[in-house]
Amino acid sequence: MDREQLWYVAYGSNLFRERFGCYLSGGRPRGGARHYTGCRDTRPARAERAVTMPGGIYFALTSLTWGGGMAFYDPGLPGRAAARAYLLSREQFCDVMAQEMRRETGAVHDLSEVIATGRQRLGPGRYETLLKVGERDGHPMLTFTAPGKAEGAELNAPTAPYLTMLGHGLREAHGWPPARAAAYLSSRPGAAGTWTETAITTLLTPPPPESRTTFI
Repeated sequence: MDREQLWYVAYGSNLFRERFGCYLSGGRPRGGARHYTGCRDTRPARAERAVTMPGGIYFALTSLTWGGGMAFYDPGLPGRAAARAYLLSREQFCDVMAQEMRRETGAVHDLSEVIATGRQRLGPGRYETLLKVGERDGHPMLTFTAPGKAEGAELNAPTAPYLTMLGHGLREAHGWPPARAAAYLSSRPGAAGTWTETAITTLLTPPPPESRTTFI
């Protein structure tokens, strides 16, 4: 199976390596309400790359893990979406996808349609539409999202724990400071108008260390 590798391109909370680890080896992410079963193959990704994709993300529907809106990718939105690519076996990718779709792990899907045409629908659900967003080092780069577009979606503001996880991922993968991550996230459909850049910057900025008074 290692001979058939591909890049899983994450644009939401899986930007953060610790959180993505729950999909690989199982567990519950900090601040989340859901326990993940993990993959059959629990090894870490063979490689990681900070990447961007044409289009953008938006927040919609309600997450059963975080509450509030979830991140979805729409290649038709203006700009570039910040993402992180993980090099996985096809088996691992299918198990990650199954957990995102709230299906049982264990199936190995035929991905020839998305690799050949750029798009494949496995079902009507939230993350059941596969998109090919490029190739790197001879391996296809795949992600999954909702079947529709941002326009007409049931937009919903994300929660603070979810935004914090995205902010950690943007810092870790792309080196973005809180202000840059906040500008990016606060402008996304679903977050805009509810979350200000200042509020997200505060959320992502660690508190200063407690001052210590020395008594002489």
